Amino acid sequence: MENGLSLIFKAYGTQLNILKATMKLNRSIAVLFLFLQTCCSQAQPQTAGENGKGKNILIVYLSRTNCTKVVAEMIHQKVGGKIVALELEKAYPENYRATVEQVSNELRTGFLPPLKTRIENWSQYDFIFIGFPTWAMSLPPPMQSFLHQYNFEGKTLVPFNTNGGYGLGSTIEKIKEICPKATVKEAFTVFGGKEPEGTHLTLESERGKEVKQMIYDWLEKIKLD
Repeated sequence: MENGLSLIFKAYGTQLNILKATMKLNRSIAVLFLFLQTCCSQAQPQTAGENGKGKNILIVYLSRTNCTKVVAEMIHQKVGGKIVALELEKAYPENYRATVEQVSNELRTGFLPPLKTRIENWSQYDFIFIGFPTWAMSLPPPMQSFLHQYNFEGKTLVPFNTNGGYGLGSTIEKIKEICPKATVKEAFTVFGGKEPEGTHLTLESERGKEVKQMIYDWLEKIKLD
């Protein structure tokens, strides 16, 4: 009888040891899995928005026909950060010719239209993307208002532009004039369409896909360091 009980206890002890060893092995496997998962996540390439850099990026754009808005959204998809549409206290007329006349007067007189847009926590942003169309070969008055409204000392300005086929005009020179203590990166510029003809850049078009790749190539080139 005692031999039988001894065998039973011995067998039970063996099973208990096996169970303890299995639990210990499972814990080791779990720890190894978490370690490998962390290493893999750290090794994956990340965009500015994914790795936290997007937290100090601001994208401000002015867009009448949504062409510049499309480019701004493409940039935002890649770098993250906060994106803001620049709005005026009093919007421009819907009529194209009336707007052209008003903008011409503003550029001639140096008038800076008041903005409805306000940027909170300005000091937290290091990289400010500014998007604008070319108006009369010049920097649009609302964008000039924005640049005059904030302190850009020590900031990095990243201009991007859409135009009707005439390029940047004097826009970059004006940016540097207004913000002499900012670092101004190489600008991105692209044909966006012509408002009088009703041709505009869209995200879904084949042209939109081409422009997105152009933007990604430009972002890789300028390096947000």
